[in-house]
Amino acid sequence: MLTDDATIATWNNEGLPSDRMSTENAAILMHCERWPLMIDPQQQGIKWIKNKYGTDLKVTHLGQKGFLNDIETALAFGDVILIENLEETIDPVLDPLLGRNTIKKGKYIKIGDKECEFNHNFRLILHTKLVNPHYKPELQAQTTLLNFTVTEDGLEAQLLAEVVNIERPDLEKLKLVLTKHQNDFKIELKYLEDDLLLRLSVAEGSFLDDTKLVERLERAKATAAEIECKVIEAKENERKINEARECYRPVAARASLLYFVINDLRKINPIYQFSLKAFNMLFHRAIEQADKVEDIPGRISALTESITHAVFLYTSQALFEKDKLTFLSQMAFQILLRKTEIDHLELDFLLRFPVEHTYQSPVDFLTNQSWSAIKAVALMEEFRGLDRDVEGSAKQWRKWAESECPEREKLPQEWKKKSLIQKLIILRAMRPDRMTYALRNFVEEKLGAKYVERTRLDLVKAFEESSPATPIFFILSPGVDALKDLEILGKRLGFTIDSGKFHNVSLGQGQEMVAETALEKASREGHWVILQNVHLVAKWLRTLEKLLERLSRGSHRDYRVVMSAESAPTPSEHVIPQGLLEDSIKITNEPPTGMLANLHAALYNFDQDTLEVCSKEQEFKSILFSLCYFHACVAGRLRFGPQGWSRRYPFSPGDLTICANVLYNYLEANPNVPWEDLRYLFGEIMYGGHITDDWDRKLCCVYLEEFMNPSLMDDELMLAPGFAAPPSLDYSGYHQYIEEMLPPESPVLYGLHPNAEIEFLTVTSNVLFRTLLEMQPRNAVSSEELGQCTEDKVKNVLDDILEKLPEEFNMTEIMQKNPNRSPYALVCLQECERMNILLREIRVSLQQLELGLKGELTLSPDMEAQQSAMSYDAVPETWSKLAYPSTYGLAQWFNDLLLRCRELDTWTQDLALPAVVWLSGFFNPQAFLTAIMQTTARKNEWPLDKMCLTVDITKKTKDDYGHPPREGAYLHGLLMEGARWDSQSGTIVEARLKELRSTMPVIFAKAIPVDRQETKHTYACPVYKTKRRGPHYVWTFRLKSKEKAAKWVLAGVALLLEA
Repeated sequence: MLTDDATIATWNNEGLPSDRMSTENAAILMHCERWPLMIDPQQQGIKWIKNKYGTDLKVTHLGQKGFLNDIETALAFGDVILIENLEETIDPVLDPLLGRNTIKKGKYIKIGDKECEFNHNFRLILHTKLVNPHYKPELQAQTTLLNFTVTEDGLEAQLLAEVVNIERPDLEKLKLVLTKHQNDFKIELKYLEDDLLLRLSVAEGSFLDDTKLVERLERAKATAAEIECKVIEAKENERKINEARECYRPVAARASLLYFVINDLRKINPIYQFSLKAFNMLFHRAIEQADKVEDIPGRISALTESITHAVFLYTSQALFEKDKLTFLSQMAFQILLRKTEIDHLELDFLLRFPVEHTYQSPVDFLTNQSWSAIKAVALMEEFRGLDRDVEGSAKQWRKWAESECPEREKLPQEWKKKSLIQKLIILRAMRPDRMTYALRNFVEEKLGAKYVERTRLDLVKAFEESSPATPIFFILSPGVDALKDLEILGKRLGFTIDSGKFHNVSLGQGQEMVAETALEKASREGHWVILQNVHLVAKWLRTLEKLLERLSRGSHRDYRVVMSAESAPTPSEHVIPQGLLEDSIKITNEPPTGMLANLHAALYNFDQDTLEVCSKEQEFKSILFSLCYFHACVAGRLRFGPQGWSRRYPFSPGDLTICANVLYNYLEANPNVPWEDLRYLFGEIMYGGHITDDWDRKLCCVYLEEFMNPSLMDDELMLAPGFAAPPSLDYSGYHQYIEEMLPPESPVLYGLHPNAEIEFLTVTSNVLFRTLLEMQPRNAVSSEELGQCTEDKVKNVLDDILEKLPEEFNMTEIMQKNPNRSPYALVCLQECERMNILLREIRVSLQQLELGLKGELTLSPDMEAQQSAMSYDAVPETWSKLAYPSTYGLAQWFNDLLLRCRELDTWTQDLALPAVVWLSGFFNPQAFLTAIMQTTARKNEWPLDKMCLTVDITKKTKDDYGHPPREGAYLHGLLMEGARWDSQSGTIVEARLKELRSTMPVIFAKAIPVDRQETKHTYACPVYKTKRRGPHYVWTFRLKSKEKAAKWVLAGVALLLEA
């Protein structure tokens, strides 16, 4: 309709990718009435436009100096102008031009306060590099949006041409010549056709009398016949060439697949951005470095392997440690899906793991959660009978489930014949904490051992791959100096600050001009420029991007730019432009993990001279080592999540070195060691300066009380079980002592229970699978394979929720039941009101989504977010904002919501206090606990501010009580994490191994005056709404303990209202 083969051929010769999508876009771009707006993240469309129009094209940026003058000139002379790299907002001064709001009978357009002449040959082309831009509706109405984003098939075709060009240049040359000839033939035939039609249309009378016309007809006929013969010959040649080229398709297909895997990493963290240009360079390098093999099949597998490994190495150096396994697993899954070695349905189940109902476990070696997961797995055809088998052969399954590394053991009985992915499904049900190790094994077995080996940062190699146009970008982590190695490398190559060839600019307020001057000078003279912390100058980064682009052209070949920035905590806070990240070689540099590495790293901040600097050498050395162990503990605890620290803090080596200086000053100034002062300075000021949570501050101070007290001087102090404070040694002696004496890595070294490791690994594996699920390509699974498409799934969930959703509480009716407004009754009414708001939002939003899915309403961004959340079994954000904090998936969350409604329903029958109150079922549990104090205060006429709650842990369960106590309330639904409650002794004791959280018996809470509170032999235990802790703090319950309270503080013991 819009174009013909001849034109398409011309476009392809000008550099337009030959896939169908690009051709359709080009056809629309050439014919559209409105101005075209190209979405072109890989820069393929803009390359074609620049080749097509050549010197006739005027190129400008918004905000560039004099860009309005360029537009005015182009308007007057009827030029084609390209505005490239647009953001999501466009300067309002261009509105009249975008809307073609002409004045004076269409001869002029107003731009700013100027009336500009409007030549009707003028063409405006808009271009953006953004991947998924959100433009205002009016801009979308004024322009024709064209998506030039590369598709997997399109990229495969391009890479096939590249690989054949390198491997068989003769074939590709022939193919190009053939294509060009065929394109020329098409153009010539078209020309002959048009010419004949023109002459026939103007011929008068009998056209047989027009000898010239007849001759031309004859010539056209002969040419057409000649061309036809050549076309047949060319087609035959093309068939042979294509057969030879097809051999290399697996290589192109693998490379195209890998590009889309790394392109999706931006979903994990927007700092992970990779350009197609950089990928192409990597692709060429991998082909050059592949093993030379003579036979074609061998060469193809060598090429495929070389490209896969090169992409793995290039990408891994840019990823944080926690994201490397996600990338590896995604790469392995996508490769195996393409080879059809794993089943789509099984992979989908492994990633989603839909466990909706909770069952009581019949075997003691599995928790209720694991048993519920097994019941869910047993519903699949391949796993039918698994639940019966586990129950029947409990002994063999126990042996497997309780082994040290179940992922390396064979499954019991017939199950050992299951495929690797089926084994992963069973393992995720029974031992979710081993999944990270199991995935590594899976990758090792399927792709090879070299993919799971730890890769060391090779700065020299990264530097060789950089160029004036390819900067190096360090992604920073707290506690690491990434530029130390770079300075050493610069010294080796003769680039130092002293020689003036090394410019180090630490960015911040007012440093932009300094950086610009350094970059201008360096590009001329071939120096290195280091721009530190570019994330601090967000507004200047666009300027920097354009500056680097301009300076990379025609610069000195030794000119290099190195940037560094921290990764933003959330995607919405990400400020670094795509252009800066895409083309640079990204490198992450993280602090070491594990006590051994952390303790060595802490000591590396000092040397032998530091140890000898103080006149009280013995004291200084002992306290300094203890301080290093303290630093290793506080830094290492972060990886245990909320059980380690309630919130995350950026502890750095700077804190440690400053504390060492303070220690030196205080020891020199005092005759005796001022323990109290040192603990206060370290715990409340130096390290405490980062800490915002009261419980974390308490933890920090308890560590210092344990590690810094007079027993340190008597060689009696144990820093951890099995690790005593060392005697007085020299610097290398301390390192040796750590190597020889430190027990193996375990949570116990930090004062935590071994279960903390299991919890941390389980959470890590759940986050990993959630991320992998969100990274799966949308089109990966057709609806036939999964039985239903995403929309149908969402529709089913939606119908199910609407059907079960309870009616709102009738507040007027409830209030009439009991005129007495006791504190308890008020709490009940407040809870009902909150529940009504939530139920209303759920009902309205689901009804709107239902209409949207039917096509009767436009899908708003909120509705799309809700649909996406429901397809991933997550609670939509609009609901969770109005709800109580929760870590559950949607299915479990909704079941919990129904239980809460049922509990409130029972309570609202007569507004009398229930026999045992389910504390976890409240939006605001603090309100209920305060109501207990208010009721007692009113009854006894005590001042409320002089009262507190005291708790007695009973030995009974909820069903043992028929009515509430005379004073106070019975509470249930609490769980203890980090330890357990022993009903026999009535105290807190060590948790059982693998039992992460234990259910508490019924708790009797009553109010008493503060001065009567029992504080001896008790532990002040914080109560949190969920295991995320931090902002979800509720209250503090004092629980009896025979052990020192410090033990439970270090173990992070807390009561939780949600499992």
